[in-house]
Amino acid sequence: MKIGLYFGSFNPIHNGHLIIAQFMLNQAGLDEVWIMVSPQNPLKSKNDLYPENIRLEIAEIAVENCEKIKVSNFEFSMPRPSYTADTLKKLVKKFPQHQFELIMGSDTLQHLDKWKDYEFILINFKILSYLRDGFTGGEFAKNQKVKIYKAPSIQLSSTYIRGLLRMKKSIKFLVPDRVKDYLLSMHNHQNLVSV
Repeated sequence: MKIGLYFGSFNPIHNGHLIIAQFMLNQAGLDEVWIMVSPQNPLKSKNDLYPENIRLEIAEIAVENCEKIKVSNFEFSMPRPSYTADTLKKLVKKFPQHQFELIMGSDTLQHLDKWKDYEFILINFKILSYLRDGFTGGEFAKNQKVKIYKAPSIQLSSTYIRGLLRMKKSIKFLVPDRVKDYLLSMHNHQNLVSV
């Protein structure tokens, strides 16, 4: 099978993530997309992270009715922080029958040289990159292993959703309904707005 790997903290997952996952299924000839929940991204602060098992559970709730979008905790058993190159090496060993491709925004692609062993990734894996406002993908966009897609542009971030929750504002339509209910019950000791 051809699997698109969508790495991220998913802190929490939101409809923007799900739209990209579905878009890549539709446009990139993938059989499945795996949401790869990273316990600790080396390029992000862990101070504002929900616990990894909570982020995993929220992602699983978000895709429970999506037959071709799966959630993976593969990185949870690996050393911290998580390096994509290391994960890819282990995934290829464990699932030699699959062909893996990476899904990432053009903002991430543009700074790929900050990643550990990024040359290994570019040589061995196709990258499916969706355009993000203000980012072309830089020099990496011209690489033969990279395909750039004009996906629906959703100006939505996990940071924004966490901010709305802190301000007791509605997150309706920004996340799947069951994710909304989960997040509100998680935060309800703060008397968040009911939506």
